[in-house]
Amino acid sequence: MSQDLVVQIFREALKTAFLLASPLLGVAIVVGLAVSIFQAATQIHEMSLAFVPKVLAIIACLMFLSPWMLHVLVSFTTGIISSIPVYVR
Repeated sequence: MSQDLVVQIFREALKTAFLLASPLLGVAIVVGLAVSIFQAATQIHEMSLAFVPKVLAIIACLMFLSPWMLHVLVSFTTGIISSIPVYVR
């Protein structure tokens, strides 16, 4: 197993991780911004008001995107496992 191959595998793993995390982070940022604007407009500064909508949005996003996320993870894992003979050489 060469050094270039290890770097390529690591790069693919990072790309897959960023691909899977970016929709969830994007939803959290949008909901957090909306809640912050609401808090600034109404001058309500309650910590649970900022936390609960984010959690609910992340749960909804996970329910909606979990089939796609599972497909991406299975494809990555299948590619890694099927390439084991190439890595052993």
